[in-house]
Amino acid sequence: MPEQPHQETMESRLAKTFRARFGSKPRIFRAPGRVNLIGEHTDYNDGFVLPAAIELSTYTAIALRKDQLLYAFSENLQETAEIDLTETNPQREDRWSDYVRGVALMIQKSGVPLDGADIAIYSDIPSGAGLSSSAALEVSLASALLATSGRPLELVEIAKLCQRAENEFVGARVGIMDQFASCFGSAGQAILLDCRTLEFQLLSLPANVEMVICNTMVKHEHSGGEYNDRRTQCEEGVAVLKRFFPAIKALRDVTLQQLHSHRADLADLIFRRCDHVVSDNERVLRCVHALQTGDLATVGRCMSESHASLKYDYEVSCTELDLMVEIATRREGVIGSRMTGGGFGGCTISLVETTAVEEFKRSVAKEYKATTQIDAEIYVSKAGAGVAEIKPSA
Repeated sequence: MPEQPHQETMESRLAKTFRARFGSKPRIFRAPGRVNLIGEHTDYNDGFVLPAAIELSTYTAIALRKDQLLYAFSENLQETAEIDLTETNPQREDRWSDYVRGVALMIQKSGVPLDGADIAIYSDIPSGAGLSSSAALEVSLASALLATSGRPLELVEIAKLCQRAENEFVGARVGIMDQFASCFGSAGQAILLDCRTLEFQLLSLPANVEMVICNTMVKHEHSGGEYNDRRTQCEEGVAVLKRFFPAIKALRDVTLQQLHSHRADLADLIFRRCDHVVSDNERVLRCVHALQTGDLATVGRCMSESHASLKYDYEVSCTELDLMVEIATRREGVIGSRMTGGGFGGCTISLVETTAVEEFKRSVAKEYKATTQIDAEIYVSKAGAGVAEIKPSA
């Protein structure tokens, strides 16, 4: 992995970019991406997830304007977008600025009036890698817009409105995990989140274990039909199972015994989708108990089982993800490895003993390149803090 610029350097650089472009001094907000240790595609089924914020982040610099325009600049893309806050029927344009417009729209719909603002955005989260670059953008931007409006909201409300921006405006039917992790991340801790109640518990990760994220460099797009199809298929399963268990509201409420007792009533594809979600919910809770008791062998088994389920039952893995997991699992010091994120490309997450990390990075990158001719990017990250306003060093 190319060495990332120091956080203060990125903040200062963005502040200088902002001053050069807009002629004023900004406030700067940072929100992290996330990696999910286990519990994939369970969030929009009201289930359990175990994400952690990472040390890669999106930064939003902002200063008020005197009109009703948002004038946004993406430093990564070197592109600008102009958004009229008085527009009555904004339409999606299928570009990065949809996230800006969507967040502003949901803030307005929540009853918070917005003034115009100049905005500059920079991110060191790789796009399309399954590390929630979109959620980090949404959360950092929402925090910036709300702070400058003088109407800050509770973190849980920020997470909810950012999820609505992606669901209702961008068009990806994602759950709330990504936005929640970006808001509530805590240094050194993962988050056990109940996606129905939004109750959560912080869980300390072992001090001698690192999160190693391997980017296959195969990109995915959440707003594509495959992701939304999976959610529809889960809803179809619930509709059938409700005939037998009227009290259920989502797959969160279904046990494996209930599901398997009505396998014949479900189309094979729908059964397999449901089987992944129900079993992954159980794996999350089993993995959490194993982490709490120091049973890292069980943590590793849960991660392997989760990946196999995502590959065969949910069918959101791909050749490169499977290969990366296979390569990682053979390495010394690896506790467990699986794909992370929505799938169809992106990253794997491996828990690796600290003393084995450097050799892991070297050997995994070498074998992956030899097999695929692709240069993987590998990031080592501690669990990081959630969204915050930060001060540039210069």
